[in-house]
Amino acid sequence: MRWSKALTIFVITFVVIGFTLVGCSTGSPSNRAGTESQGQKNTPDANTDSGNKPSAASGQNTQKSNLIVIITPSHDNPFFKSEAAGAEAKAKELGYETLVLVHDDDANKQNELIDTAIARKAAAIILDNAGADATVAAVQKAKNAGIPSFLIDREINKTGVAVSQIVSNNYQGAKLGAEEFVRRMGEKGNYVELVGKESDTNASIRSKGYHDVIDQYPDMKMVARQSANWSQTEAFSKMQSIIQANQDIKGVICGNDTMAMGAMAALKAAGMKDVIVVGFDGSNDVRDSILANEIKATVLQPAYDIAQLAVEQADKYIKTGSTGAEEKQLIDCVLITAENAKQLDHFALKRQ
Repeated sequence: MRWSKALTIFVITFVVIGFTLVGCSTGSPSNRAGTESQGQKNTPDANTDSGNKPSAASGQNTQKSNLIVIITPSHDNPFFKSEAAGAEAKAKELGYETLVLVHDDDANKQNELIDTAIARKAAAIILDNAGADATVAAVQKAKNAGIPSFLIDREINKTGVAVSQIVSNNYQGAKLGAEEFVRRMGEKGNYVELVGKESDTNASIRSKGYHDVIDQYPDMKMVARQSANWSQTEAFSKMQSIIQANQDIKGVICGNDTMAMGAMAALKAAGMKDVIVVGFDGSNDVRDSILANEIKATVLQPAYDIAQLAVEQADKYIKTGSTGAEEKQLIDCVLITAENAKQLDHFALKRQ
């Protein structure tokens, strides 16, 4: 009997311990699931469309590096080189590592560079993009990976994908340039317009700003309008052809400074040094040409300052989750003539 009672107690004890172990085992996945759920709550939702909150693909590793990736068109154009320099200088000042890349206005190459930024787990991307439509998917891809993008110089045709789109007020600047052009033309005469890359929103905005002013003067006659794709070499070639067909040109208004330099070179080669040329950007080359009384004016879009502002907003966003500003931001341009050209340096106006 004593043995039977001891056996019974042993069996009961074994059953109780077994149930206890089963209970612990059952609770364990629940605890793990709860931990993962909390982690996902801390991970921003990939479908969040707000430009003021981080976003990341669900379940994706969003551990960031201290890297800011800066992507622009080719540095052969001093404007884009200045953008990259301004962004890089500000990022380093704020304690970030930098990776500076160029997409050469190739949307496919830009897509690959965005992939590089994602693979490097960049903290942010500063981007002067390769097309208003073609860039949307690439920026969305970065957003889905939890990497915010801050666009400079050129907008894209969608909001809520990039955190910031900081661009020069191209329309306001173009009107400034056109008003100076009309004044120097004496409100009359034959002129040529060289426009930028047709796929670039800035090209059309600047052209519209020019014509909203110039077209008010019936004695201003446009005898040719061609795209030189922002290129100095192409502008030189196009201008040579235009000169052959139009010997009575009084002025040339250009969508950027590199085309203005190409046009001026062609005019000088043809012995037409007195033709009025106006550019847009505020490059050192055009500054020197203005001071030499060749090109008459340009419009400064402060590329260096805009790039630095983008990095400042990226830093604030990384640290707080908000830039404190609207997504789309317009920065006013400044007319540059012989009166203030000496203050211009690397797309920035020195304060006196």
